[in-house]
Amino acid sequence: MKKITIKVNLNNNSYPIIISKNLLNNTGVEIKKIAPKAKKFLLITDKNIPKSYIRLVLSSIKSKNKYLFTLSAGEKSKNMNFTNAIIKKLFKYNFNRDDCVIALGGGVIGDLSGFASSIFKRGVNFVQIPTTLLAQVDSSIGGKTGINSNEGKNMIGTFYQPKLVLIDPITLKSLPHRHLVAGYAEILKYALIMNAKFFSWLEKNSHAIINLTDMNQLMYAIKESCKSKAIIVQKDEKEKNLRAILNFGHTFAHAFEAVKKYSNDLIHGEAVLYGMMIASSLSVKMKMLNIREHQRIKY
Repeated sequence: MKKITIKVNLNNNSYPIIISKNLLNNTGVEIKKIAPKAKKFLLITDKNIPKSYIRLVLSSIKSKNKYLFTLSAGEKSKNMNFTNAIIKKLFKYNFNRDDCVIALGGGVIGDLSGFASSIFKRGVNFVQIPTTLLAQVDSSIGGKTGINSNEGKNMIGTFYQPKLVLIDPITLKSLPHRHLVAGYAEILKYALIMNAKFFSWLEKNSHAIINLTDMNQLMYAIKESCKSKAIIVQKDEKEKNLRAILNFGHTFAHAFEAVKKYSNDLIHGEAVLYGMMIASSLSVKMKMLNIREHQRIKY
């Protein structure tokens, strides 16, 4: 499948989502298109990201003023301490709003980097390069940023749209199977809330996604998911009404994650899967979903 570009149309906050194989080594070229005045670049990543990905991104940026900040992996890094650490780096290297922060990693890196970018000098250019399936189809799109607190997950945050989202499905080859299943949960969510045809397609092709056996089918699933997210975000950027539909299964999911103290015992996508199953069962009891459709969702 060739390079795919999806535009998120939000007036002054519009941006492209680019989906293509071997995209990491074109990072610098793509950033130049959307942030031509950027002279300094901070790449934020975590210890689980392969060094080869980091090298590809950094080598693609033709600037002497490029810096790397590597964090511990996992939800426990999504806090104010790491936010302050990022901001201190930006001040240390004299960044201004024309410069660029790049998030290379999963949802945690994207949420944290986006939040820090949004509050540094009231907003610095921010680019998402999601490397997990969940981040590629969900958290990297739409501008939700945030960190966790004692009061709950993502209770401190902003709406701050990226300037660009770069999705390279090749990065998924480094993921454990568990994380592919977790990402599939969000793909399934889009099909359930707004695309019956896509749901029928997933019933036949889910194995190709979670086992990475067909790159074209994988890219199709990513494309359809990104299109669905973009449609909703364009209609309701700040989650005043319609966008809340994207939280299907998440009410229960966040409760499960809190009980597990945001540990690796239960990752977000797994919690969403359980949450959608419970929400569907509740819908059956409330006579809002028939048994046959419920069985299709379960299996």
